[in-house]
Formats: sequence, C-alpha cells, structure tokens
Amino acid sequence: MTTVAAINGAGAAEGGDLYALSHLDALESEAVHIFREVAGEFERPVILFSGGKDSIVMLHLALKAFAPAPVPFSLLHVDTGHNFPEVIDYRDRTVAEHGLRLHVASVQDYIDRGVLKERPDGTRNPLQTLPLTEKIQAEKFDAVFGGGRRDEEKARAKERVFSLRDEFSQWDPRRQRPELWNLYNGRHAPGEHVRVFPLSNWTELDVWQYIAREDIALPEIYFAHEREVFKRGGMWLTAGEWGGPKDDETVEKRQVRYRTVGDMSCTGAVDSDAVTLEQVITEIAASRLTERGATRADDKLSEAAMEDRKREGYF
Repeated sequence: MTTVAAINGAGAAEGGDLYALSHLDALESEAVHIFREVAGEFERPVILFSGGKDSIVMLHLALKAFAPAPVPFSLLHVDTGHNFPEVIDYRDRTVAEHGLRLHVASVQDYIDRGVLKERPDGTRNPLQTLPLTEKIQAEKFDAVFGGGRRDEEKARAKERVFSLRDEFSQWDPRRQRPELWNLYNGRHAPGEHVRVFPLSNWTELDVWQYIAREDIALPEIYFAHEREVFKRGGMWLTAGEWGGPKDDETVEKRQVRYRTVGDMSCTGAVDSDAVTLEQVITEIAASRLTERGATRADDKLSEAAMEDRKREGYF
C-alpha cells in the first residue's frame, strides 16, 4: 500500500519534498487566502491604493486571488496633493487597465474648506487621517485592505492581520484578537470596520523578490535616476511647492531612487546606482535600515509618531 509518507519520501529522494513551497509561494498563498476570506465575510471591502510598491503588490495578489473574475473590491487613495507625479500617473494607468473603480479622499479639499490647516513643516501625511476616516464612514466600507508590513515600524509590528477599528476608526491594541492557526475574526458592530493587512508577514526584501518573480511594473522613481534634491534632516528631499527648499538649503542634482513613496515633503530619496530589479534586491539585502526608518521624516516626529496616528485612525 502506497502511503503519503512513502510518496513524500520518494519525492525527497529524487530531489525534494513534493509538497514544499518556496517562501514566496507560502507568502502568496497566505495573502490570497486573506483576500478570499474577506470577500466571504464582508459586504463592502476596499483596497487602499497609492501607487506605491506595497499597494501594487497587494493589488497584484487580489487580481490573482479572483482570476479570471474581476477584483470584487474598489480602490481608495488618500491624495495629499503633494504626491509624486510619476506615482499618480501610474495609479491612473493601473485603474484604467484593470477597469477598477477609484475613490479619492483629497486632503486639499479639506484645506480649501478650512477643515484642516497646513502644518508649518509643509508635510501633509499627518493630515490624511480625517479624509481617510470620513471617506470610510461615508462609503460604509466594512473592511479596508492596507499594505502595512510588520517589519516596517514597531507600531505596525504590534498589529494583527485583521485589526478592529471602532466607530471613530480608532485603534485600541487591547481589543486585538488572537489569530491562531490563521483563523481570522471579522465580527464588528455597526459603524465599526476592520483594517486588513495581507502583507503583514512580508519583508521589504520579500516584496522586491516577488516583484522580480512576477515581473510587476513599478513607477520609475523606484529605480536610480537623476533628480533635483536638497538635504534636510539627513534626507534627500524633492523640491516642490510644499515648502522646500528653504533659503539655506541648496538644491543639487544627484543619482537617487526611492525605497518608499508618500508625501513629497516627508519622503526622502537614497543615493543609488540600482537601475534593475536585481540591483535593487542586492542593495536592499545589504541594508540594515527599513525603508521607513531611512526615508520617512513623518515617522521621526516623535518616538511614538506612527502609533499615535494609528490610534487616531491612520494606517
């Protein structure tokens, strides 16, 4: 009688376990399962999509999860008005290519109406919370996919895959639920919703290796290019109407690339010669700083900057 153990043993003898998955296959399988679980449990899910690499990978996984059917979710972007043009162009091309519906929550609209005020430092990333939470409430989204990963920042390392938010979109770490055996609890009261993080167990290197394996197109600013930048707070920032550079800050042309993209006023570039995916992967593998730790000024406002914003409703 042939047993499963015997089959596995035969496979191993010939060069490997027949049922072994690569680490990227395992991560992909977990993320696909999460997308399908949400589709079965919730009525109005939405995917946060900024045109950054993590949200691009997240959308790619959603497309695979439901192929050949279309993705059963719309997209949501919180537009600060200070986004990189290359990223906005990519966002719009992607929406058109896949026939998706895009919701936009505009920070500029809130500023124009006097609901929000510009910060002295020019950054609008901390201003995203109110437009995001009000759009979630207005559209009655009950599950919101985000591309956060636990390796990015210590506050994100605390969060579960399914993260319950109250009727004010606020996060209370004490209300997190156990997720033993990858069992996810999506129960929520009226007015509450769940933030869902399919990439929780991925690292930055995993993301880049998966992009290379799947041949996923990215905005060109993720690769080395010549750009006018100036130094502030130890980071190379892009000059723009948001308030940079100041009189004592010198603009110069440098060969740089971006490890993460967000508001231009707080997202720094890194010196780099990496123009291919293979070169980027080699560069990331040698780095000892996460992309947020190295290039996001908004995370350096205080020791608990990210956690404070998460408690208020930010991702």
